[in-house]
Amino acid sequence: MKYNRDIFYKLLVIFAFIAVWEIASRLEIVNPLFIPPFSSVILTLRNMFISGNLAANIGISVERALVGFIISIIIGIPLGCLLGGWFSKVDLMAEPVIEIFSQVNPFILFHVLILFSGIGEIPKIVIIAWTCTWPIMFNTIYGIRHMDFSIIKTGRGFGLERWKLFWKVGMPSILPSVFVGIRISGGYSFFMLIAAEMMGASSGLGWLILNNQENYAIKNIFAIAIIIAFLGLLMDTVIKFVENKLLGYKSEKMSNGINLNGGYNL
Repeated sequence: MKYNRDIFYKLLVIFAFIAVWEIASRLEIVNPLFIPPFSSVILTLRNMFISGNLAANIGISVERALVGFIISIIIGIPLGCLLGGWFSKVDLMAEPVIEIFSQVNPFILFHVLILFSGIGEIPKIVIIAWTCTWPIMFNTIYGIRHMDFSIIKTGRGFGLERWKLFWKVGMPSILPSVFVGIRISGGYSFFMLIAAEMMGASSGLGWLILNNQENYAIKNIFAIAIIIAFLGLLMDTVIKFVENKLLGYKSEKMSNGINLNGGYNL
């Protein structure tokens, strides 16, 4: 019952926002040239799908975002495990370097990558992976450093070796925290993708926004923005679904305890 009520309130807020947008633009409370009515944006969105151009660019952008996002998961989780204190010697040697790298501005790094590899797929995917790795890594570190070590002691009591202890006992206990980082990175992947495509691309949603901006096609820009918001929401929903299937109530408890906007308490 509570879940259905929450869904209802969320939908109510969305519909109220759309209604205010539509009415404000139709009554010219806001300038319809800059903020066109929602209905006309949806009509423009339909026409863009019919033309086929939008669907092709969506496919290109989703592919780039997913590849970079998957790479960040492959890198971020093992790196977080190494730096979380489970393997103290690795943590001691690598942590200063990681702290420096984590402060590097991704937009500057993107231009450096273009100098070496040109305007291709590699700089875009690398910059997405770079940006998305840090939330996953930091939340993995958080999970290890706030682990219930009574569980670890129990595992040691059964005579488990260090690697088996980590894999069978440690890893399941940090998964809720890891999934928080994955959800944050899922949002970051599209954020960085659009920025990268605006700075150096000839296809994709970011390039399409920039192209329509130059042609002053305001309705097209709003239509593409809706698609980007929907893709980000879809990714978060899929990750949340997988998280709930794997972890159940633990995932909700962990999400409430850690800031999903990227705040870490290491």
